[in-house]
Amino acid sequence: MQDAGLSEDAGRWRRVLVSGGDPHAPVPGCAASTGRRCSRGAAMSPATTPDPTASGLADGRRGAEIGAGPSVLTLTMNPTIDLCWEIDHLELIGKNRARVRSVAAGGGGINVARHVMRFGLPATAVHTAGGEVGLRLNRLLDEEGIDHVAVDIDDDTREALVLVEAESRRSHHIVPPGPRLHDREGQWCLEVLQRVGGRHPYVVASGSLPGGLPADFYGGVARRVKGAGSRLILDTSGPALREALEEGVFLLRCNRTEAESLTGGTVRTFDDARSLNEHLITTGAAEVAVTTLGALGALCSTRHGHSELYAPPLPGKPLSDAGAGDSMVAALTTQLATGADPVSACALGVATAAAAMLTPSTESFDLDVARALRSKVRIIGS
Repeated sequence: MQDAGLSEDAGRWRRVLVSGGDPHAPVPGCAASTGRRCSRGAAMSPATTPDPTASGLADGRRGAEIGAGPSVLTLTMNPTIDLCWEIDHLELIGKNRARVRSVAAGGGGINVARHVMRFGLPATAVHTAGGEVGLRLNRLLDEEGIDHVAVDIDDDTREALVLVEAESRRSHHIVPPGPRLHDREGQWCLEVLQRVGGRHPYVVASGSLPGGLPADFYGGVARRVKGAGSRLILDTSGPALREALEEGVFLLRCNRTEAESLTGGTVRTFDDARSLNEHLITTGAAEVAVTTLGALGALCSTRHGHSELYAPPLPGKPLSDAGAGDSMVAALTTQLATGADPVSACALGVATAAAAMLTPSTESFDLDVARALRSKVRIIGS
C-alpha cells in the first residue's frame, strides 16, 4: 500500500506505512519524501487517507496475522524508548555489568497498539517524535511492523530504563519526564487526530502529557473524537485526567492511584470503586468506568449497573506490573471493537493484565496465558 494525497500544510508530521507498495516509490504530493515516509511540512488529506484495515499487516516478530476488522487508533503524546538492562545483582558501590535485554518503542498508546495487533486487529499509533531519539523511535516502530503517524517536535523524545536484577527478579523503572512541547506542536497533534480519527471507531489516548501542553489537552482530544463519531478510551493521570472528564469520554480506565486522586480518599475495595464509578457515570464524565484494584481485580460500571471482576489466581510468581495497564486497555479495546459488551471486554482485560504480571520489565504478555486466565475471572453483577 502506498501513501497518496499528501498536501503541504503548516504542521510537520509524517505517515509511515508498513506493508504493500514500493518502498522506494515517491509519495504523491510530498516534495521531499523517501521510502514510505512523508517528510516535514506535509499533512494528509482526509479524503485520501489510506485505510490501515486494508493493509494486511502482519506482526513479523510474533507471526500473528492481522485481520481486516475495525482498526484502532491510539495517541501517545509522551512516548519513550524503553531500554531494558539485566544484571545479576545490584551492587551499591562500584560498577554493575549489565546485559541489554531489549530495546523497544514504548509509551501508553504505542503499547496499546502493539497489543491490539497481537490480538488480531489493525492498529495505528499517532505519537510525537523529536531529535535523534525520535528518529530511533520511528525506526523501531518500522522494524516492529506497527503502523504509525509521527508528529515532529523540537525537543528530544525521552528514553526510559528498566533495570532487571536476575537474582531477586526485581525490576527498577527509571522514567524521565520527557520533552516540553510548544503550543503549536500540541495543535499539530490535534489536527492529525481530527484528520485520521474518523475512520477508527475506537481511539485510545494513553499515557502522561509532556510539559508545555495545557491540562485540558485531552479534553480537546475528546471533543475531536466525538465530533468524528468515534469513541474515546482514556487512560491518564493527574490534572490531565480531571480536565478530560469535564468534556466526557466513552470509557475511562483508572488504577487505584488515579482513582484516589479523583476522590481524595482511599480506593482499595469494590465499594470504594463503586462510589467513584457511580459519580463518573451519573455526571456524564464517562459512559463506561473501569477502576482497577490491583490483585483484587476491577470494577466495571455502566448506566446499567456495576460488575465486580475478580482477578484470576496467577500460575506463577508476579514479576512486574509495568505493562499490566496498557495490556488491559488493549484487550478490552479489542473486544469492544469487535462487538463485545463492556463487562465481557473488561473480563479479558483483567485476565490480560494478570498475564502481564508474569513477565519481567515491560515485555509482552503471553497470549495463550491471557486467554486461559479469562475463564478464571469471576464476575459478580450488582
